[in-house]
Amino acid sequence: MTIAGSDSGGGAGIQADLKTITVLGGFGMSVITALTAQNTLGVHGIHDVPPAFVAAQFDAVATDIGIDAAKTGMLATSEIIRVVAGKIRQYGIVKLVVDPVMVAKGGMSLIREDAKKIMITELIPLAFVLTPNIPEAEVLSGIRIATLADMKEAARIIRNLGARHVVVKGGHLAGDAGDLLYDGRESRIFSAPRIATADTHGTGCTYSAAIATCLGRGMDVAGAVAEAKRYITEAVRYAWRVGGGHGPTNHLAPLFVPGAAGEAGRPEAWKTAG
Repeated sequence: MTIAGSDSGGGAGIQADLKTITVLGGFGMSVITALTAQNTLGVHGIHDVPPAFVAAQFDAVATDIGIDAAKTGMLATSEIIRVVAGKIRQYGIVKLVVDPVMVAKGGMSLIREDAKKIMITELIPLAFVLTPNIPEAEVLSGIRIATLADMKEAARIIRNLGARHVVVKGGHLAGDAGDLLYDGRESRIFSAPRIATADTHGTGCTYSAAIATCLGRGMDVAGAVAEAKRYITEAVRYAWRVGGGHGPTNHLAPLFVPGAAGEAGRPEAWKTAG
């Protein structure tokens, strides 16, 4: 289940998550927390969903279909974060991936200042996997990140906030696109060659949804991150060139581009999907 905002442009948020979950062999469900007027050029407006209706969506899914894993994305207000955190505890969701969405690629803030504190105190401690990018990791850790050593230190600090595993995404640094997974004992790097493209809208949403889907299918954390890394790399490699700004990734690349599929993305893997 994805708990996030809707992207009217189709490249990020709920839309990106549901495409990703489907391609990787899961059955996607959603709790929409906000509506955005958005395209490749930026976010032009945000309409928050009333907290009571966020709760109603959650209850409808959890009491009927069930939830093997979940991810959170855009949670713009403290009230919505509190509702989501409460429902996660109520239904005992363990495999939770938290993407601490704070800023859109165009620079617009996607979370209110008071909500950042609530996210840190109430939601992050519930995270099985937390996936901040460099700017978000800097906010959460309070340190500047310019090197791999900085990423390791930031991951250590952030894990002390309560998340079981932290994936610091290194896409904002120079060189290969390397992500660092820290579990409290050791760090692992998942690296891929950097792809020269501006069409990277929705990469964070897609990556976290892929990790959650792989966890829901029974993979361990390292395996889920590795598979998600392969998936997002190919989605970026074959990104869509649409719109006048940052175009979206190609969520269907593993299905239609020969050689692009990872293990979980192959159609035969669907036969064993839970």
